[in-house]
Amino acid sequence: MTVLDTNVVAVVLPTIARDLGASFADVEWVVSTYVLCFAALLLAAGSIADRFGRRKVFLGGIGLFALASLLCGAAPSAPALYLARGAQGVGAAFLLAPALAIIGHAFHDEAERARAWAIWGGIMGLTMVLAPIIGGVIAYALGWRWAFYVNVPVCALLGTAVLPLIQESRDNEARSIDPAGIILFAACMFGLTWGLIHGQAQGWLSTSALAGFAGSFAAFIGFLAAETNQARPMLDLALFRLRRFIGAVLAMFAYAASAQVMAQLLPLYLQNGLGLPPLDAGLAMFPFAVAMLILPQIGQWLGHYLASHQILALGLSVVCLGNLVTAWGAAGSWWPLLILGMIILGSGGGLLNGDTQKAIMGVVPRERAGMASGISTTSRFSGILLGFVVLSTIMAIVARTALTTSICASIASRCEAATEFAKLVAAGDAPKAVALMSPVSPTVANEIAHRGYAMGFVAALLSAAVVAGLSAVVVAIQMRSARGRSYSQTAFAGEEEKRSVSKPIVSAASVRSAPLIFDATRTPVATAGGTEREDSCSA
Repeated sequence: MTVLDTNVVAVVLPTIARDLGASFADVEWVVSTYVLCFAALLLAAGSIADRFGRRKVFLGGIGLFALASLLCGAAPSAPALYLARGAQGVGAAFLLAPALAIIGHAFHDEAERARAWAIWGGIMGLTMVLAPIIGGVIAYALGWRWAFYVNVPVCALLGTAVLPLIQESRDNEARSIDPAGIILFAACMFGLTWGLIHGQAQGWLSTSALAGFAGSFAAFIGFLAAETNQARPMLDLALFRLRRFIGAVLAMFAYAASAQVMAQLLPLYLQNGLGLPPLDAGLAMFPFAVAMLILPQIGQWLGHYLASHQILALGLSVVCLGNLVTAWGAAGSWWPLLILGMIILGSGGGLLNGDTQKAIMGVVPRERAGMASGISTTSRFSGILLGFVVLSTIMAIVARTALTTSICASIASRCEAATEFAKLVAAGDAPKAVALMSPVSPTVANEIAHRGYAMGFVAALLSAAVVAGLSAVVVAIQMRSARGRSYSQTAFAGEEEKRSVSKPIVSAASVRSAPLIFDATRTPVATAGGTEREDSCSA
C-alpha cells in the first residue's frame, strides 16, 4: 500500500498543482514530506514495534495512514496537503516496519520464510507495475482526491483482517530507542530538503535557503557526535570503516537517486513535457515498470557468474545509459527512443534492486544484519528524497530559464509575462500559463511550454546519468579493492575490540533485512565454513 500510494500520487501531481494553484516548490513538498518522514522514522518504527508489540504498532500505523489519507484528500490548499502527507509518511513507516517484522516472526522455517518474502516481493513488483495505471484511471474518472481517499477503505479492510489473523509478538531483548539519533537525522534531511527547495524558488543566497543548509550541517555534526558517544547507537559508524560496505551503500543510494526516483519524475515529464493526460501518462510508464519487475530475475541468474561488485557496477552503468537514451528521446520528443530509454533505465534499476541490499548484507557480520539492513533501507529512501529534490530543482531551473528566453525571443510583446509563464509551466499548470499568453495562439504557447519543460527534464536526466556513471566507477573500485567478506568481518571485529564498547542488540532483523520493493530472489545461507552464500528460492 505504501508503494502503491507513492506511485499513484506521482501520476496525479500535475492535476493537484492545477487544482490547488500550487507552485513548483509546493509540488516538491508534496512528495518530499512523505518520503522524508518515512525515511527518518523507519528504523525507529521497527524498534518501537519490537518493544511494544508488532500487531499493536501495525494497527496504529494503519489507523494513522488512513486518517492522514483522509486529510490529504480533503486538503483545501497545497500547504495543508503536504503537511498531511508528512503525517501519512509517519503512518507508512509505522505500517511497513511492523508488517515486515510480523512476516519474519510468523515463518520460522528458512524455506517458508523465503517463500513468504518471494510472495511479498512479487506483490510489491506487481504493485509498481499497476500503480501508474491506477493513478491515471483515478485522475481521469474520479479526480486526484480519490488517489488518497481510496486508501481509507483499504486500511479498514486491512485492520479488520489483522485482528483475527495476526497474533501479538514482541522482542523482550529489543535494543533501546535512540531519540537523539532519530531527531538529528530527521533534522539533517529536513534542513537539506528545505535549503534545496527554497534555494531554487527564492535564490541560493536567500536567508531561507542558507538557514536550511546551515541547520542541516549542524544537525549532521550533532548526529555524528550522538552516534559516536553512546554505547547502543541507532547507527554504528564503525560499519563505514568497511570499504565494501561503503561501496554497497553508495550503490543503493545512487540506484535510488538516479533510477527509482524516475517513478516520480517520468509522470511529470509525460504530462507537462509531452502534454499527455494522466491516464495516457500512466499507461506510458508501463515499459519502465515492467522492466523493473522482470530484471531482478536476470540479476539472480547473473549472480552465478558475476561477483557482487560487478553486478552493481553493471546495473549502475545500465542506469546511466538508460538516462542518456531517455534524455536523447526527450530532447526531440521521439517516442521510440523514449520507450527504449525507459526500458533500459528500468532494466538497470531492476538489476540493482535485487542486489543492492544483498551486497550490503553480504559484507557485514551476521550479528550486525539488522543495523546494516536498516542503513540500507534508509539509504534507499534518502536517495529517493534527495534525488527527487535535486533533480526536480535542476529541472525547474533549466526549464524556467529556457521558457523565459524562448518567450522573450519569439514573442517579444509578452516578454513581461515570461517569468510568470515559466513558473506556471514548471509547476505543471500549463492551461493557466497558456491563458496568460493571450492573445498569442494557444498552439504556439503550448509548444513553447512543452519544449521548455522537456529541456529541464533533459537536464535532470543528464544529471542522473552522471550520478549513476560516476557511482559505477567508484563502486567497482571500492568493492573490488577490498579482500572479501571474511576480511570485512575480521576488520569490523577488530574495530569493535579497539572501541571496547557494548554491542547494540539487534532488533527486528527480519524487518531490516526484508526486501522493500520486490527483492526476495535469494536468501543468505550459512555454509560449513562460516561464510555465506546466496541460494536461489522460488515462490
